[in-house]
Amino acid sequence: MAASEFMREALAEAEQALGWSSPNPAVGAILVRDDEIVGRGHTQPPGEAHAEVMALRDAGERARGATAYVTLEPCGHFGRTPPCTRALVDAGVTAVHYAIEDPDPQVSGDGHRQLLEAGLAVTVGDGAEEATRLLEGYLKHRRTGLPFVIAKYAASLDGRIAAASGDSRWVSGPETLLWAHHIRPTLDAIVVGSGTVLIDNPQLTARPGGTIEGAHQPLRVVVDSTGRISEQAAVMHGPSPALVATTTRSAPEWRERLRAVGAEVLELPERHGHVDLEALLGILGGRGALTVLVEGGGVLLGSLFDDRLVDRVQVVIAPMIIGAAEAPSAVAGSGAYRMVDAPRLREVTVERLGADILVSGLVDWPPTTVG
Repeated sequence: MAASEFMREALAEAEQALGWSSPNPAVGAILVRDDEIVGRGHTQPPGEAHAEVMALRDAGERARGATAYVTLEPCGHFGRTPPCTRALVDAGVTAVHYAIEDPDPQVSGDGHRQLLEAGLAVTVGDGAEEATRLLEGYLKHRRTGLPFVIAKYAASLDGRIAAASGDSRWVSGPETLLWAHHIRPTLDAIVVGSGTVLIDNPQLTARPGGTIEGAHQPLRVVVDSTGRISEQAAVMHGPSPALVATTTRSAPEWRERLRAVGAEVLELPERHGHVDLEALLGILGGRGALTVLVEGGGVLLGSLFDDRLVDRVQVVIAPMIIGAAEAPSAVAGSGAYRMVDAPRLREVTVERLGADILVSGLVDWPPTTVG
């Protein structure tokens, strides 16, 4: 079911909570009375008010007799905040439309039941498709404990992410850079490999308006199995500490130098000669990260695909041809031996970013074969 006019307003509220609300879901709520919006709100940072309570505060006495449009099933349990179902009932709301059920075992179906038992009219499904897309990170995390993983890269028309020299600035255009900084505040972590740090020296900060001021900053993560990056790298400094995932193959003295400049260093097990990425994702998920963006390079992305850890792909295709057999490709690793083994994308969207083309879709993994 496509979102109604009022649910679209609730979804717009929810977008404002992405990143800020984790590990809680980014939820939006609208209160409507006599076909007029009388209150709106979205989830605040952990420990603060949920979307429904924010909308009720905004509406005040006008909430009595109103209908609530909420992007996720209202919670009915005591956590760090009281239940939203009780707040809606006590405020005199008479009907609730919510988009999708909350898979959290503490909520799933119970919020719906409590509202019905209190005499409210309850409907579900308005804006379900849009809410599922918006909450894809939260939904996976609650079902598996792992974050939703987005693999992102910019490549030429012939699939190269850099020239033969390793120079990769810039494959994509300025509009793509603006887009990248627009989505970064909605993320919980950005992950890159040591090669990307050595070649590009990125900051990995979110600068949607050209500055970090007022923007949610995702955790910056570098995967460096052997200890290659310098403590002077840009990612080691900035508005928040970085996390470096390494193995016992890195030198203890190198780890201490990184810790001395404020980085958190994790020693993780190896898999296929590199940091075990599933172990890293498990740690990030355990810390409440809902959505993780992996920006490469090719070796890191190749390992991620080989281990079937990617949920969504975002590929920026630049209108250029690089050529050169030695130029690095976007995805390395073992890859698919047969075409039937290659993952394909579904629910694909295509949009223009200036001269570049953004292709995004969910990864559809083929069945694994035995023997």
